Amino acid sequence: MAIKQKTKIESTFSLSSMTDIVFLLLIFFLITSTLVNPNALKLLLPKSSNQISSKEQSSVSIKHNLENQSFTYYVNGSRTAVEFNKIEPMLQQSLMNEEEPVFAIYADRTVPIERVVELMNIGKRNKYKVILATAPED
Repeated sequence: MAIKQKTKIESTFSLSSMTDIVFLLLIFFLITSTLVNPNALKLLLPKSSNQISSKEQSSVSIKHNLENQSFTYYVNGSRTAVEFNKIEPMLQQSLMNEEEPVFAIYADRTVPIERVVELMNIGKRNKYKVILATAPED
């Protein structure tokens, strides 16, 4: 007498492993999409001890004249004011031979952030690193 084995073929499919993979991929893409920001400006913000890793090759200073609400710009520590539309060509000329061009922005406390961002945009257009200079803490 031969013993027959009863093998029953099960026609169901378990989706639990598939849902685990989908959730892991979802988490991965959510994390990586928040890390990618194509419009970010490259800024090197110095610490309060004024220790920075990059040395500036040029600088732009902004002074706010409170009496007439105007702004004057000075490039590379010059005592003569420069018009805003001449800053970019002056920076391009002074930084053209640099391997890693870096310039620093020195701004009064009363200067609106829009004026600083205009200078940062010059750095972004020309692929310069920008250092936002701060005063050391006492």
